[in-house]
Amino acid sequence: MHPLSDECCIYRVPDRLRQNDKAYTPRVVCIGPFHHAQKNLEAMEEHKFRYLQDFLQLSEINLEDYIKFVGENEDRLRNCYAENIKLNSYDFVKMILLDAIFVIMILLKFSFIELQDKSDRVCNKPWLIRDIRFDLLLLENQIPFFVLEDLIMLSNIQMHLGKISILKLVYELFKNIWDSWAMDYILEIRNCSSNEIKHILDLIRKCQKPSELLQPHKDIEMLVIPSITELYQAGVKFRASSSKNIFDIKFRNGILEIPLFAIDDHTESVLRNLQAFEQCNCLDNYVGDYIALMAKLVNGSRDVELLVENGITENGIAENGLQGNEAVAILFRNIDKENILFSNKFYYLVLIEDLNVYCKTSWHKWKANLKQKYFNTPWAGISVIGAVILLLLTVIQTVCSLLQV
Repeated sequence: MHPLSDECCIYRVPDRLRQNDKAYTPRVVCIGPFHHAQKNLEAMEEHKFRYLQDFLQLSEINLEDYIKFVGENEDRLRNCYAENIKLNSYDFVKMILLDAIFVIMILLKFSFIELQDKSDRVCNKPWLIRDIRFDLLLLENQIPFFVLEDLIMLSNIQMHLGKISILKLVYELFKNIWDSWAMDYILEIRNCSSNEIKHILDLIRKCQKPSELLQPHKDIEMLVIPSITELYQAGVKFRASSSKNIFDIKFRNGILEIPLFAIDDHTESVLRNLQAFEQCNCLDNYVGDYIALMAKLVNGSRDVELLVENGITENGIAENGLQGNEAVAILFRNIDKENILFSNKFYYLVLIEDLNVYCKTSWHKWKANLKQKYFNTPWAGISVIGAVILLLLTVIQTVCSLLQV
């Protein structure tokens, strides 16, 4: 077993997290050594060689120069993986070069349509591109970011927009499929060095870093988080936040603001891989904290229904044949089962405390109950007002009758 390097950033997902193995397993393409040479993924290997040829035609240097570059960085590349890779030097360099250039060409072909042709059996299939996108977000399917960045710099490929930026290409690939995970912040960190970005999954996580990283430094024995339904019954209102960062959940003046998030069949995979990477590599825990919060807020189908009604959630998943809102609640409960929380720095601690204080206030509950029971529709409100007027008229009539006696 080789000692872990400071550069180690790509791991196998721990067994205790693998409740849904499909969430961590590539569907169509293997990148890197962990799923290398799997028979069910062999079909894409042929395309890797074709994309290598396409890359060399665009490049200003030859294949030998790229082989030399990867070879010179072999030790650094091996150190990025949390296991001792048993491939010999030749096979390791070949694998890294093919996989890195395949990723680069996918990024280039997606951003520049003129690089695609009718014979391309990858980019001409939208479903295949969609699966490749999410294969590139699997923790076990990562390749060090520096090799992508350095290869594109060595190639000196320039399109009509000028110098190519890997960050910009990654942004273009992910922005259309799931906007909340590929926000404009990617463009703001384009000057980050490859040392700061470990791989594509790390980049996506960095782009969702909360606007304020709170460190409460206060131990809590148990997290008591009311559900969306309980909050609604206590008079809390819900609003879709303008923030594109899904972790920026705020509570102000009785209004819980949650960024819009779309949930589909890939949501679980993305969250699980971010969770696994965070547990293996990161000092902060905001992905895990978000999962814990959502698992409590979204406790059942009614909770999801309220989020959908308020324009916060777009639901497009099915779980074991279940269509609808219960599937979303199941999703968050399942991901939260092996979640790890640090009680002294739970990111949403202040938010939870504020929600609980609000829910315990009798006035808020009374006002909410009155509104939901008697003023939930315009006609209900009119009926109540009419009944009050009728009661007042009856009282007045009774008083007048008594005065006449």
